[in-house]
Amino acid sequence: MADRDSSTLLPASPPTGRSISRGRMMLLFAVMLVTAAGNTAMQSVMPSIGTALQVDDVWISLAYTWSALLWVICAPIWARRSDRRGRKAMMALGLIGFITSFSLCGIVLWFGLGGALTALWTLLLFALFRALYGGFGSAAPPAVQAYVASRTSRAERTQSLSLIASSFGLGTVIGPALAPILVFSSSPQGLVGPFVVFAGAGVLALVVLRLRLPNDEPQFAARGLTYDAPYGSGSSSSHGTDDDDDEDGEQPKRLGWWEPRLRPWVIAGLLGGHAHAMVLGIAGFLVLDRLGLRETPAEGAGPVGIVLMCGAIATLLAQWGVIPRLQLGPRAATLSGVAIAAFGIVIFGVARDLHAIALGYAIASLGFGLFRPGFNAGASLAVRRNEQGEASGVVASATGAAFVAAPAIGVWLYGHSDWLGFGLIVSLCAVVFVYGWRTLQADEDATRERR
Repeated sequence: MADRDSSTLLPASPPTGRSISRGRMMLLFAVMLVTAAGNTAMQSVMPSIGTALQVDDVWISLAYTWSALLWVICAPIWARRSDRRGRKAMMALGLIGFITSFSLCGIVLWFGLGGALTALWTLLLFALFRALYGGFGSAAPPAVQAYVASRTSRAERTQSLSLIASSFGLGTVIGPALAPILVFSSSPQGLVGPFVVFAGAGVLALVVLRLRLPNDEPQFAARGLTYDAPYGSGSSSSHGTDDDDDEDGEQPKRLGWWEPRLRPWVIAGLLGGHAHAMVLGIAGFLVLDRLGLRETPAEGAGPVGIVLMCGAIATLLAQWGVIPRLQLGPRAATLSGVAIAAFGIVIFGVARDLHAIALGYAIASLGFGLFRPGFNAGASLAVRRNEQGEASGVVASATGAAFVAAPAIGVWLYGHSDWLGFGLIVSLCAVVFVYGWRTLQADEDATRERR
């Protein structure tokens, strides 16, 4: 029987049983925070960098494509390996990918903006080194999600996953807020400052992870073996008898995008993710265009950062305020999220000044801030505990798939017609709402503890 708390995305009181210590949860939170902040800081300055390099906007968006494609391919592989090799090892690999990618991208952009490299070679090398993040940085998110999901009960799981998801939200506040400050000078080369700083932050996060998170042995590498021994945390043993999903000792099967239990969530996540990716792709260029900053690209980082920061704050409001206050379940969060996002996109598309642009983007981000945790939690709750590594890989892969072509398509359409670009985004949100209304599992069924 699902009581009032267990039917919500964020339960009011944690259930008894396994849980993750506050210190370890904050460490996992920090790992995701650094990468999120670094990536959004990069998004704040890349429109200005592209303008300084005198290349078309669509080529800046396409520079991310190879990285996103590798993310789609590699995320499930790393997720499966985390079940065999341990989640800590995969988190460390993801941070190493982030650090290496950011460092090399910063060096290439420094030389390109200084005139030592042509714009073509700068973009080609940037795309190549950015791909390191897609190939190896994709190891961290599914490992973190699987680590959390396999150590929490079904009702507590959505609360913990929402906290991890909110680390991305907080990172997207910090990144744009710091990016203008980290532009070291008014010259174009000063725009690479965020790359240097966040690569250093990644090194610090890696050191803390290595020192503070105990080495883990995979809990469900084969048949749901015990997992308390490696931690020595005083948690109760788990040999199958108190695991609500694994009484039969069944070996987890490999899951794909079209696994029947996951299929509705994956389709909704793909379509909504494409809409979100298009908005993110367009945002920086729209700010430069509507505020007349194309001639002074170094000054564009500030207004772009303000808009992205407003969106990030709205995302946090959704995940830390709206979801727990309204006690939204995965389905309710997903459907209400895309509806609110569509409304915000309309305002964003017609805005002409910084205030209206930030308002529209914030409303859209509020909607997507409801949508994404709903999608993540719904997919997690659709499968058994010993399938969490597989499920998290599918979620990360589907999320990455939205960023393969959608940002470039959105920017290309926006470059030809504002109405084409924003019309497609709103249409995708409408399709997700209609499809999700008909197919997504009811919240009271998804969050009910299995007996």
